Amino acid sequence: MRRRLRAAATTEPGRLQIIGAVLAAFVLAFGVVTAFETADRAAAADDVVSRSQPLSADAASIYRTLADADTAASSGFLAGAEEPRAVHERYEKDIALASRLLVKAAANTDSSSESGHQIATLNEGLPRYTGLIETARANNRLGRPLGGAYLRFANEQMSKQLLPAAEKLYDAETARLEQDDDDARFWPIASLVAGVIAIGLLVGAQRRNYRRTNRVFNHGLVAATAATTVVLLWLAVGHTVARAQLNDAEVHGQQSLKVLNDARIASLKARANENLTLVARGAVLTDDGKNDKYATEFAAGMDRLGKELTRAQRLADDDQGAGPVESAVNGMSAWQDRHADVARTDRAGDYEGALKKVIGAKGSTGECFDKVDQALELAVAHEQREFTEAAKDGRGAFGGLPIGAAALAVLGAVGAILGINRRLSEYR
Repeated sequence: MRRRLRAAATTEPGRLQIIGAVLAAFVLAFGVVTAFETADRAAAADDVVSRSQPLSADAASIYRTLADADTAASSGFLAGAEEPRAVHERYEKDIALASRLLVKAAANTDSSSESGHQIATLNEGLPRYTGLIETARANNRLGRPLGGAYLRFANEQMSKQLLPAAEKLYDAETARLEQDDDDARFWPIASLVAGVIAIGLLVGAQRRNYRRTNRVFNHGLVAATAATTVVLLWLAVGHTVARAQLNDAEVHGQQSLKVLNDARIASLKARANENLTLVARGAVLTDDGKNDKYATEFAAGMDRLGKELTRAQRLADDDQGAGPVESAVNGMSAWQDRHADVARTDRAGDYEGALKKVIGAKGSTGECFDKVDQALELAVAHEQREFTEAAKDGRGAFGGLPIGAAALAVLGAVGAILGINRRLSEYR
C-alpha cells in the first residue's frame, strides 16, 4: 500500500487523486463534526426551554406554596375558632398545588439524584405537617391553648425540614438549568477549527490549480469552497445569535426570577413570623433568651425582603418589570410602618387591637403583605415570559443547522471530487 501511494504521488494524476480524497475527507469531517456539535448544543438549548427551566420554576413554586401555606395556617389560627373561609381555601389550595408539583417533579427526576432525595423528604414530611395543622385547628376550635403549641411545632417542622428540603431542590434544579445553559452556549471549537482547515485546504488546492494550469476557476472546487464557507458562516452566526439570546434569557430572565422568588419567599416568611408573634405572645425566645424569636425573625425577614427588592430594581430592564417591583417596595414600606404600630399596640396590652391591625379587613399589615405578594407575582410572571421568549429564540438559532451542515458538507465533498476529476480527465 505504501509503495502504491509513493508511486501515485510521483505522478500528477496520482497527486490529484490524493488531493481529491483529502479534500473530500476534510469537508465531510467538517460537516459531521458540525452536525454532531450543533445537535448537542440544540439539545441543550431545548432542555433549557422545555425541561430544566420549567423544573427550576416548579421547584421555586413548591417552596413558595409551602411558605404560603404556613402563612395562611397561622393567619387562620389568629382569626380564632371561626377560621375565615378564604384563608382556609388558600391553605388548601397551596397544599394541593405543592402536592401536584411534587408528583410532577418526581416524574421528571432521577430518584437517586439530589433532587430525588429532597422530593422524597418533602413527600414524607408534608403529611406530618398537615396533620399537625389539623390538630392545632381542632384544639383552637375548642379554645384549648395547646393549639398554639401544635401550630408552633408545625411551623418549626416547616422551617427546619420542609422549606430547607424545598430550597435544596430549587438549588439542584437551578444548577441543572445553569449546566444546560452553559452546554448550549459553549463554543463548537472543533467545528470551527475543522471548517477553517477545510477552507484552507480548498483555497490551497485552487491556488495550486491556478499555478499549474493558469485557470482562475475550477467550478467544482469553487462550489465546494462556497458550500464549506456557507456552513462555517452559518455555524458562527447561528451560534453567536444563540449565545446572545441565551445570555439575555439568563441575565434578564433567570437572574431576575431568582431574586424575585427569593423576595417573595422572604415576604412569606416575614408574614408567618408576624402572625406567630401574636400566637406565641412572647412564649418563644431567641437562643440567647433575650428577645422574642418570631419578632426577631420578622425583622430579619423584612431586611432580606428589602435587599432582594433593591436587587430586583437594578435587574428590571423595562417598565413592565420595574412597575410591579416599585409597587412591592411601596407595599413593604407601608407594611413596616403598620407593623411598628402593631408592636406599640401590643406592648400597650391591647392584644385584640393588635390582632385587628394584623389580620383585619382594612388598614392591616395583611393588606400590605397581599399587595407585596401580588406585585411580586406579576413581576415573576413578566420575567418568566421574557426568559421563555429569549430562550426559545436561542433554541431557534440552531434550527436546521445540524441537517443543513451535513447536507452542504456532502455537496462540498461532491464538488471537490468533481473539480479534481475535471483535472484528471485532461490526462486521459
